[in-house]
Amino acid sequence: MSLLDAHLAHLTAALPPFRRCEPLLARWGAVLARRLTDGGRLLVAGNGGSAAEAQHLTAELVGKLRDDRQPLSAIALHAETSALTAIGNDYGYEEVFARQVRAHGRPDDVLLLLSTSGGSGNLLTAARAGREAGLRCWAFTGPAPNPLAEACHEVLAVDSPDSQVVQELHLVSSHLLCEYVEQAMAGQLTPAAPAAGPVRAGVEVVLDGGAVRPVQA
Repeated sequence: MSLLDAHLAHLTAALPPFRRCEPLLARWGAVLARRLTDGGRLLVAGNGGSAAEAQHLTAELVGKLRDDRQPLSAIALHAETSALTAIGNDYGYEEVFARQVRAHGRPDDVLLLLSTSGGSGNLLTAARAGREAGLRCWAFTGPAPNPLAEACHEVLAVDSPDSQVVQELHLVSSHLLCEYVEQAMAGQLTPAAPAAGPVRAGVEVVLDGGAVRPVQA
């Protein structure tokens, strides 16, 4: 069996149980849409490849996935490199996300933590900090049970022993979560801005008598 065939076989095996995650993603999308449109924020963190997945998610929310809409507050904690390295240097790597959660999180904000193993120490510390601060704590992990799943209020656990497949389905989950957020916001999509009036080319010069004379650029 080739590498591609082996990888696709692992991915195919993980798809049937993953289908059961859709109701959870739909509910999370509705909750997240309400919180973000009410002025709350989403804090996201991960390590390594999961950090890249987390940052992909925040980019879709601050920007857009499909349709134009208001920007939504979503912060990838690992992307704040000066804070990350300062906290790691002064307080240790276990605190690099937790201290930012305490700084930025407010009650009922959402903290989403991504880990293929579900055992990353800095994410477990962040989950505890989030719960203490009154945030809703969610996780994307690999197979459950795992420590991060137990530390968060809810978890989407991808049932695959292959960490690459777990990350790939975390990306699918992120896209679906954004889809459900935008679906919940369907009535709040930003309309096209009205024209501000006729557009004039060139430069207008106001003469001493008050007359306006156009001058072509």
